[in-house]
Amino acid sequence: MKTSDRRKFIATAATVVAGTAVATALPLSSAESKYPLIHHVFFWLKNPSSKEDLDKLIAGVKTLAKIETVRELRVGVVAKTEKRDVVDQSWAVSEHMQFSDLAGQLVYQTHPVHLEFIKNCSHLWEKVVVYDAMDV
Repeated sequence: MKTSDRRKFIATAATVVAGTAVATALPLSSAESKYPLIHHVFFWLKNPSSKEDLDKLIAGVKTLAKIETVRELRVGVVAKTEKRDVVDQSWAVSEHMQFSDLAGQLVYQTHPVHLEFIKNCSHLWEKVVVYDAMDV
């Protein structure tokens, strides 16, 4: 390899490495979130051993995706991760929603689909805990 080609290669490689280091050093939160309002709900079933009740609740939660202000919806069940003192695995179903703003979350609260979900599924749960948060 010629000296000039070698210098070009080294300069290019150094630029790529430096660019990669800068990109990986940037925190993920530096990018503005498209949907900054997070609505996370945890449900405890009245009959925790009932697969039928679990399936009904999951299906009911999934209907909430029809609400126009719900930007993202994730429905989950307890993961079989390592048991630790800081991990609460007592709940049955979680709902993780994202909204563009507070107004969108307010529309969700009074939306007919949400009210229908409560009417059709509230008999399935004994406890509900809600955590609302804004990205920072």
